[in-house]
Amino acid sequence: MTARDDTHPEPAFGPPTSSGYLYLGLSVDPPALPRAGRSAEREGVVERCRVLAQQLAARPDVVRARVFEAVLIPPLKGMPRFDVTMLVETTSPDTVEAVRASTPFAEIGASLVVPAVNPVTLGDTEHPSTGFYLFNHFLAPSGDAAVAGWKSVAGWYTDVIGVDNSLPLRPVGEAPFALINYARIPGGPLPFLLGQLTRPSFHGFVRPRLRRHGLTALPLLTRPR
Repeated sequence: MTARDDTHPEPAFGPPTSSGYLYLGLSVDPPALPRAGRSAEREGVVERCRVLAQQLAARPDVVRARVFEAVLIPPLKGMPRFDVTMLVETTSPDTVEAVRASTPFAEIGASLVVPAVNPVTLGDTEHPSTGFYLFNHFLAPSGDAAVAGWKSVAGWYTDVIGVDNSLPLRPVGEAPFALINYARIPGGPLPFLLGQLTRPSFHGFVRPRLRRHGLTALPLLTRPR
């Protein structure tokens, strides 16, 4: 254990974005199928979502629409088993509902749709737009508790794991999660997870702070498609 294992100050957070967001999850394959593989049905859903994302991105009230495919779904209780996810960024929170009501959006047929706003930023998650991405779904007593808990451990992730970006998404209205953290991760999904679990400071610094705020983390690892 190093001298910095017990203290990881908060990084320099940036202001919230002025955008609105729509987070979508689609479950395709039965849970019994190996997640390392890809069924023909999942590939078909990915391609259909890519086409619909292009149609959404052509709208003047949409900044970008991205499609992701799951590459690692940990077997955790309450874990959302989304084979495909989408993140649609709109020009403002006021334009979210119009995008949601559009024909391309309705044709996606998502299992979960969460309108959200961004309460704080860390670095730039979209540039570069390659590599692997984390969607960390947080169960928490409230959105405020989720944001506070996330901020309390962000310094450890920047300091120890090397995550230099993050875009927390706070749901608007009722949602099964209090916060969904969207971040580009360094390296691959398995080294990212093992890099946390094998460090004593994860168990001595991160987990106690999450418990203190009542947070349960459900991480989904994906790649852009």
